[in-house]
Amino acid sequence: MSETAQAPRKAAYHHGDLREALIAAATAEVEARGHEAVSLSALARRLGVSQAAPYRHFPDRNALLAAVATQAFRTTGEVLRAAVGARPRLGPLAHAYLAYGLDHPGLYALMYGSRLVQRASADDALYAAADANFDLTLAAVDPDLPDLTRRRFALKFWTSLHGIVTLAEQGLIPPKIRQISVAELVDELVHDTELAIAAAKRAKG
Repeated sequence: MSETAQAPRKAAYHHGDLREALIAAATAEVEARGHEAVSLSALARRLGVSQAAPYRHFPDRNALLAAVATQAFRTTGEVLRAAVGARPRLGPLAHAYLAYGLDHPGLYALMYGSRLVQRASADDALYAAADANFDLTLAAVDPDLPDLTRRRFALKFWTSLHGIVTLAEQGLIPPKIRQISVAELVDELVHDTELAIAAAKRAKG
């Protein structure tokens, strides 16, 4: 690329676009090669900026990855909300979650396997984005149940769903049961959870 062609891009980055360009480039790298491959210096070279330029927006690599993960959680939330519509239900939510996890394994591993959320404070944008997605699961549990009961059901459902996605994406479903599709496993999880919720509701009242 000529110096003339590069100049407008550098000028745009100088005026505030570099942060978003870094997030976009890092996201592409995570999708292609995993979050371990992300390097601020390599991204700077790719974007045609100085080695110091990324540090004006992100103090270190983890800060950039946290921004990528935050955006990924928000995108996941948009996908889930589009799938469930105005009335959250466990079935559509679970299948949309499964599809996202299998279609974006690099981002999924960053979101849940990098400890970024664990290190985030409760007022951090990353923590809030992750928590909002759990709230979608919570909203799909019968609101007539006591709050703690609903949270337990939502947590057990989400952890089971996360386990299915992780095992399927990593090819760790035991060979003896591979004739059972992950979609069937998700359907059974939804069915069993709905039965348990109904039983809890009957016991309540």
